[in-house]
Amino acid sequence: MDLSQNVRAVQEQIAAAARAAGRDPAQVTLCAATKVQTDDTIRAAIAAGIRVCGENRVQELTAHWTAGAYAGAEVHFIGHLQTNKVRQVVGRAALIHSVDSERLLRAIDGQAEKLGIVQDILLEVNIAREESKGGCRPEDLPALAQLALGAPHIRLRGLMAIPPISSISGANRKYFSEMRNLFVDITKKMSDNQSIMDCLSMGMSADFEDAIAEGATLVRVGTALFGPRPPLGTLR
Repeated sequence: MDLSQNVRAVQEQIAAAARAAGRDPAQVTLCAATKVQTDDTIRAAIAAGIRVCGENRVQELTAHWTAGAYAGAEVHFIGHLQTNKVRQVVGRAALIHSVDSERLLRAIDGQAEKLGIVQDILLEVNIAREESKGGCRPEDLPALAQLALGAPHIRLRGLMAIPPISSISGANRKYFSEMRNLFVDITKKMSDNQSIMDCLSMGMSADFEDAIAEGATLVRVGTALFGPRPPLGTLR
């Protein structure tokens, strides 16, 4: 695997997709999904131009953080977050993508208060209403957004979604379109927060070009950068 070549290829695909949609490529952030990667692989990705790493598991984030593997980049938490692990993520993750309940939101706000910081978050939406996935229902989003705006140690930056896995090209564009509409609607309703609502996180290795066409400002890419995930095991 030539990681540097993969990074360049994905960056070029992102830029081409943005231009095809009449957008500035600089409007789209590449988040490297570093799940099950080693410290050395993460360092190599950062050396190749990655500026945002996304972690799915608290244990891995903590281990890589302790090892200094993220030096030169910021880390986002993009996986399911349990309330009892909030203290290990708040203050380390520049952005938490997966806030989907009042309970989790309040836990993050409380931990951020203890640290004396304001934690940036995204609200995760279960746009396809899949039983197996996290995320709030679309109809519950306005109320959760209002709660986020009322939390003094949380800054609501936008929305995140993980559409169904599909091998059919273009199958998820309808979900990406729905997310874009939700994003625009919520932004309009949050008139006191418009300058902050700037992130629509959607699209992964198989469909990030479609997501960009529908307005994604951040795409989470793993396999296209690192190849098939290695088996679970040592982090180093």
